[in-house]
Amino acid sequence: MHILCGGFVIAFALSLLVLGVLVTFGFTAFIRTIIDHQVALRVGGQSFGWWSRPPVEPIIRIFVYNVTNADEFLNNGTKPILDELGPYVYVQTWEKVNIKENPNGTISYNQKRVYIFNEDLSGGLEDDVVIVPNIPMLSATSQSKHAARFLRLAMASIMDILKIKPFVEVSVGQLLWGYEDPLLKLAKDVVPKEQKLPYEEFGLMYGKNSTSKDTVTVWTGVDDITQYGIIDKYNGRSHQTHWLSEQCNRLNGTDGSIFPPRITKNSTLHVYEKDLCRLLPLSFEKEVTVRGGVKGYRFTPSPDVFASVEKNPNNMCYCPAGPPCAPHGLFNVSLCQYDSPILLSFPHFYMADQTLRTAVEGISPPEKEKHQLFIDVQPDMGTALRARARIQINLAVSQVVDIKQVANFPDIVFPILWFEEGIDSLPDEILDLMKVATTIPPRAKFILTIALFGLGGFLFVVAVICLVRKSHRQSTLHLEGSNYLATASVDQAKKKAKMDNGMSSKSN
Repeated sequence: MHILCGGFVIAFALSLLVLGVLVTFGFTAFIRTIIDHQVALRVGGQSFGWWSRPPVEPIIRIFVYNVTNADEFLNNGTKPILDELGPYVYVQTWEKVNIKENPNGTISYNQKRVYIFNEDLSGGLEDDVVIVPNIPMLSATSQSKHAARFLRLAMASIMDILKIKPFVEVSVGQLLWGYEDPLLKLAKDVVPKEQKLPYEEFGLMYGKNSTSKDTVTVWTGVDDITQYGIIDKYNGRSHQTHWLSEQCNRLNGTDGSIFPPRITKNSTLHVYEKDLCRLLPLSFEKEVTVRGGVKGYRFTPSPDVFASVEKNPNNMCYCPAGPPCAPHGLFNVSLCQYDSPILLSFPHFYMADQTLRTAVEGISPPEKEKHQLFIDVQPDMGTALRARARIQINLAVSQVVDIKQVANFPDIVFPILWFEEGIDSLPDEILDLMKVATTIPPRAKFILTIALFGLGGFLFVVAVICLVRKSHRQSTLHLEGSNYLATASVDQAKKKAKMDNGMSSKSN
């Protein structure tokens, strides 16, 4: 017990209490610094390897709307009847190639994607024949609506000669990956060089099963973790040129696989996809738990992201041609799709004006679980845990009286197909590391805090009590010693007086 009564013990106890305070207020920042260092894209680092060659197999499921009454629709003006076919499933591999480090803390790359058809997971074959709107033709006729009349008549004659019709019968594989279109073949020979399209065949995913020519430059997060994964330049440009404001032309989102760490429920995540031609803002919806018990936040588009300008005036910047703008729930991407009247929406017109869906037959009402776009993100590390990018491709068809092939074709938004692309989960190896990185530090902080404050407080209290008792004991001994001396003095005085009295008696 005497060992605990020294000043050293009190100093040690105070040191433990100070350490407890430092752990309480500084441990989280310390762990964040370690996580930030590990997350940042450093060539040769583990996160860099996962980023450059993701250890996942993204899957894309494609559903095609087959038109079952094309002739009746054209001749009698009946509603088009659609039959949703699919899914046609492709397993993908992603890889970033031509990676180049830049001196300003960014890194540039090209994205390589390989699509492999998976018959076992699919509900049909690539050879399945479908009837769909002739997108090249209907795009050309829609664009000619405001041209000179003689040009429209000439176009009608050319289409007669080439036997081009408003609907085409093609295989699913051709619709996706390309088929020779007579109109595109003609355009290759007659259109001026500066206006030529960069492809000779037409396919909704034409050219995607390869290495992209687009060079993307992103921030590594090494110098500033708040910029981690955010696009700095896309093909050398920091902004688009299609829209009416700097805000709408911005490109500084991520590719949707990574985000700056320390995401909160109040954060807005921005994803940039070239085919969408804009940043897609995502807001917190709910907390989720993925395989392995890793917790995350689900982020989804807000209901007004594709809203009409009447319901969301901020979307006016995406309507450079002026009213009329895209209907509620649709986004016009024609400016970055070579002026083809392509309108994007969520599948089955989810969160859109339902008159778009009822204008055709065969599309069931939208369901949130099946048709909502979402990304589940681990908030501390900013890594996507699970994702579903769900988009529907529609064609805005305009009636053009002078072109007999489409003279009976009403103004209509015609659904072509919708797809669901994403990942179900990350590999167990990554999930286990995430779980350790996000669950162990808080527990360690709690245990350390309790241990330091508990032991430091205990030693301090014991040492103080010990010192108080020691001081009290010394005081008691001092008092007892004083009383003993006083008593001895009195006894001596009495003894002396007695002796003096005896001597006086003898004298007498």
